[in-house]
Amino acid sequence: MSPRKSQAGDESFEQSLGKLEQIVERLEQGDVPLEESLRLYEEGVVLSRRCAEKLQQVELVLKRLERDVDGNLKLLDDDTDEA
Repeated sequence: MSPRKSQAGDESFEQSLGKLEQIVERLEQGDVPLEESLRLYEEGVVLSRRCAEKLQQVELVLKRLERDVDGNLKLLDDDTDEA
């Protein structure tokens, strides 16, 4: 079971979100046995957290972007935060 989790950590945001959507659809159908529902719910929580973490990482990068004089985006250095 742990190799599956390590592979899941390498998924893209889109892949994780797609799996999460599939889980939600299955749970909304209501015909999933209780134990399977619990397993799917737990997997959904993990996927949801992974997506939130990836979004936070992207948000941090976006906050560090600025436009130069030519209008091109560039990543700010950590040293320029004091200015």
